Formats: sequence, C-alpha cells, structure tokens
Amino acid sequence: MTMPVFEEFEPAADCGCPGCAQDRRAAALGLPVAAGGHPAAHGARRALVLATAAGVVLGGGAGGAAGAVGPGQAPARTGADHDPDTPQGGPGPLHGGPGHHGQTAQATPTAARPALRITSRAEIINRAKRWLDAKVPYSMEKYWSDGYRQDCSGYVSMAWNLDGNEWTGSLAQYATAVERDQLEPGDILLFHNPADPNKGSHVTIFGGWTDSTHTHYIAYEQTRPHTRKQATPYAYWNNSSRYIGYRYNGIGSGTAGGGAATTAYPGAKHFGPGANNRYVTRLGKMLVARGGKRFYTEGPGPAWGEADRRATEAFQRAQGWRGAEADGLPGPHTWRLLVSNGGKDIPPQDSGQGGDKDNGGGTGSTAGAPAFPGRQHFGPGRSNEYVEQLGRQLVKKGYGKYYVSGPGPGWTEADRRNVEAFQRAQGWRGAEADGYPGPQTWRRLFA
Repeated sequence: MTMPVFEEFEPAADCGCPGCAQDRRAAALGLPVAAGGHPAAHGARRALVLATAAGVVLGGGAGGAAGAVGPGQAPARTGADHDPDTPQGGPGPLHGGPGHHGQTAQATPTAARPALRITSRAEIINRAKRWLDAKVPYSMEKYWSDGYRQDCSGYVSMAWNLDGNEWTGSLAQYATAVERDQLEPGDILLFHNPADPNKGSHVTIFGGWTDSTHTHYIAYEQTRPHTRKQATPYAYWNNSSRYIGYRYNGIGSGTAGGGAATTAYPGAKHFGPGANNRYVTRLGKMLVARGGKRFYTEGPGPAWGEADRRATEAFQRAQGWRGAEADGLPGPHTWRLLVSNGGKDIPPQDSGQGGDKDNGGGTGSTAGAPAFPGRQHFGPGRSNEYVEQLGRQLVKKGYGKYYVSGPGPGWTEADRRNVEAFQRAQGWRGAEADGYPGPQTWRRLFA
C-alpha cells in the first residue's frame, strides 16, 4: 500500500487557532521593550527564571516547570476567556509606506516625538471611517498602507493622527480622562490590563450615543476579522467597569496642523449673502465632508454663495428639518452637528421635485442665478432691492400681468399674485403656490 505524502505548511501570521495565538504571545513576551515587547513581560520572565531555579534546587530539576504551558500548547479556556481576541503590538514608529498594502514592514529608528498634531472630532471620525470602508483586517503584526499597525491601539493611533503606533499602555499619555456624561465623538474608551496586556486590553472610539438613555453608543473598533462599527453597551461587552473614557489633547479646530481654536458657533452674521470670511470656508469644507461636494463647482471659499446655501439646506433636510429650520443658513444646531460629525450625512441624490416648502433642491440650472436672499425680504411691509429684482424677473419671464405700474422696491399684492401665477405654472398647488418666493421659486425664476 502506498503511503500518503504529507507536507508541512507554515500557518498564516494571523491564524486564530489557540496554538498559534499562544505562539505569538510567547514570541511577544520574549522581546525586549526596545523591540516592541511589553514592559510587564520582564517581571514575568524574571519570575519564571527564579521559579525554574528553585525547582531545580528543591525538586532535582524534574518538576520545576511542570505547570508551565509550552510553546504551541493551548492553555485551558475558562469563563474569563470571553475577552476580545485582540492581542496587540507594542509602541513604535510608523511602518511601511504607500504600496506596502497590508504587508509586514520593518521598523525604522525611533525619533524624538514631535508636538501633538492638532485635529478635530470630525477628522477623527472620518479617519476611523476610512479603515471601516476598507475593512482593514485585524493583525498585531501587519501594518496598513498608512503605516499604522492593524490592531485596536494602532487604529486609535491612526484616528488620532499620532506620529507613531501606540498601545493600550501608552495611549492615555496623549489624552485627558473624561466622565461618561462628558463623552463626545472622537473620544475613546480604554481598558488596559497591566497584569497581562494581551488579556482583555482593548480600546474603542466613541462615535456618539445611540439614544437619550445613554446606555449604548456607536463604537468604532479594530477587532477580528476586520474594522467594524456597531451599537455597543456602555462601556463594552465585558470588563465594562474597567474602561476609562479619554479625550485626545490635540483636539482643536477643524483643520489639522492649525493652532488651537474653538468649535463654538461663530454667529449668524458670518453667513448669508455678502458674507466673506473664514467661517464660510470652514462651513463649506465640513459640508463637502458630509456629502455636499456635488453642490460646489469649485472648492469652498470665503465668499458666501448659492452653493453654500444649497449644501447647508441639504444637510439640514437630511436631519428631517423643514421650513425655517432648513433655510440654508447655518444656526447653532447645524454648526454643532457639523463640527462634531453628528447627525446624518447628505444623501447621494436630492430629488428636487417639490416646491419651496418641501424641497430645497432645484430641477433647473442654477448657473448664473443670483443667490436667494431669504424669505425675510418678501411679504407685506417689505421694501428693498430684492423685491424689485423679483418683479423685474417676473415681467421678463412673462408673469407680470398684475402690475398696474412697473415693479418697485415695495412689496404689493401684485407681486404676490404674479409669484403665485409663476408657482402654479410649475405645477405646484396649496402651500407650494402661496405667492411668496422661496429658494426653489427663486432658482427656477432666474434659471
């Protein structure tokens, strides 16, 4: 009988079987701190040496290490083994570079750490989403193309834009502890087990509470098999009482690399027709990051334009707001959601089929159309240049039959009736054709 031929294969570096996991732990404990080993391992090695020596003296060397688990031998599992299976690497510099996608990289000499990199909550969450979208596989030995280690602490190092890879035993030095009711998106929940860093130690990124009860939150985390985002009981599924909230000390304004700045709402005076300032630019960039890129033919700038208003309105409507709450001008609530990366993103496509009261999007071209000045400029008692501009455009479009004399700056019933005629010509009825111009009426009229 012909004997079968067997071949031996080297297991994958991230094999999840108990034997391979034990081998990796043994290898990690054998490394000095300078090479990425854990500080707690030194005491363990010294204790093992002393225990072995004592066994040789007292027991003739036969049973001194009888209780030790040998390499490749899986330890007995107990009820405490339900901790997250997230062994981690030690602190070190960024690894690899573009083109080394998912490959193990060689360490580079550790340099002096620079000052904290300034970032914002929105940027932290956006970076966390990059790994989520890419479904980066979990590994304590491999590094993603951005140079960060593919384990839980490497994930936080990446999201916080740190200059190197940290571990659960060092992340706290970059942050300040916060209480449960102080948590905001971009903070972390950290559990470091100093007795055995590979036993239960874990860290998640806080993405916001799921509801007003504050019993569950959205957790971004790096765990097996890959990056995930899910509703998680506070503070975690296990060891909950041992997790501590931390806030990165480098949180500042909306742009990394800038000086410390406030995220407070700058005030309504900085937005709207005629506004030209840095807050308009910042608003536009935040809106683009939340799905509003399609509204801008050019990048956001300091001068307020119709693109800013439309993108703001689309974001407001994505939150379920209507009427005055979705007028395209950012108020304190809109601003707070944008800077904290809260609320819902702008959907991919705005249908633009309704009138002024149920949709802010337009179906006609907006090229060259003046920005809608706001509803406050139209109605009984109003007298301004926009009323006259509206009237002249109505006449130009063939909807001026109710004017006894030429359009003027003072609002009259003739203006209202002409606007209503134009709105009804669009197929709108009821509140959509009340004779008062909104953003949709204005855009179609000047298209």
